[in-house]
Amino acid sequence: MTGTESAKPQGYWNRRMVLLALPIILANLAQPILSLVDTMVAGHLPGSAFLGGVALAGVLFNFLFWSFSFLRMATTGLVAQAWGADDRALMSTHLLRALLIAAAGGAAIVVLQKPIIDIGLSFLGGSQAVQESAAAYAFARIWSAPATLGNFVLLGYLLGCQRVMVSLALQVALNLINLTATLTLVFVFDWGVAGIGAGTALAEWLALIIGLLIVRPFATQALSAVRDLFDGAAFRRLVAVNRDIFLRSLFLLICFGWFARSGAAEGDAILAANAVLLNLHGIASYGLDGFAHATESLVGSVIGARRRQALSRGIKAAFLWSGVVALLFSLCYAIAGPSIVALLTNQEDVRAAAISFLPYVVALPLISVTSYMLDGIFIGAMRTRELRNSMVISTIIFIAAAYMLQQYLGNHGLWLAMFVLMGARAATLGYHLRRIFSDL
Repeated sequence: MTGTESAKPQGYWNRRMVLLALPIILANLAQPILSLVDTMVAGHLPGSAFLGGVALAGVLFNFLFWSFSFLRMATTGLVAQAWGADDRALMSTHLLRALLIAAAGGAAIVVLQKPIIDIGLSFLGGSQAVQESAAAYAFARIWSAPATLGNFVLLGYLLGCQRVMVSLALQVALNLINLTATLTLVFVFDWGVAGIGAGTALAEWLALIIGLLIVRPFATQALSAVRDLFDGAAFRRLVAVNRDIFLRSLFLLICFGWFARSGAAEGDAILAANAVLLNLHGIASYGLDGFAHATESLVGSVIGARRRQALSRGIKAAFLWSGVVALLFSLCYAIAGPSIVALLTNQEDVRAAAISFLPYVVALPLISVTSYMLDGIFIGAMRTRELRNSMVISTIIFIAAAYMLQQYLGNHGLWLAMFVLMGARAATLGYHLRRIFSDL
């Protein structure tokens, strides 16, 4: 990044933020289509056990693979800083190191596939027929583990060097291959539910190969310094960064797990209503995550270039446009929320419960947007220890708030505790924000 670019006015950074974020939002929205395709195909097989099995196994894989999302986030921050410093060899080294970790993690999952699937599906429950369908799907899809983790790294690399259109193209290709392969294996070769898992696995591997071919010219710049690739201190730093982000994600998962578990105590209708409303919040999260990921890339690049003024303007652009998107989601849910709920469920008691708690989801994008953007800033700055500590503190505050508020307000108290969680995340990270500027 040049000094001239860092001196650009605020309007320049606003435009740059939007141009980065929009393709990322589209790429984010493309990711859940993988599960949607699997569900759609399973829904056209004879018998509900096939659809139930795919849904059950999908929960297992979402948890398993999401646990490795640190590969994407750490790669984005490290590559963005090297990109800002115009150090192409370091970018390549970060990429290759992360790919080695992804390969090792993916191989471990494949080797341990039987206990992972057996224990995971046993914990999730379901009828014998559903368990058999879930196992058939899982044992086919689990071979995608090295490719899935490798794709996390490639996505992080492309976001870090701000090649967002390429990342969008890869996501589109992944979904098109998945659709074609799954339909062919299930309805032409009659592989049944195993064909659904195999089709998704094949799509992940082909997407990885395409992605590696795209980044190969950049990765080869590091091959002349193989010793640097296996540098012990650098590997320890990468492991520490990944550990911190993993723990941050784990504690966030604990919070949502506590929310779901506590909601179940309020009855089946409330549990289902909360699940419907969390889906609405999940959709909003894809939009806000687009700006968070763009923020990771911009913040990392300007810190790598050591441009304090550019950092300030980039952060202002992030908060401005993410705030606009959060407001749009809130308005959308305020106006069309009841209609969306009606589309998601036809059970009257669940609909009534969801609509009664809908105001919390209307307000949640506006309350949570600050924590999303601060996450992006701290990942881009590679201040992962603060991220981890913030999430630990916020989790403790959330569980205490959820326990006390639910005693007096029931499910309303749970949703208020969700507001407390987002506020605690924003407050604890905001407290450390000035340190990022003081270090430049």
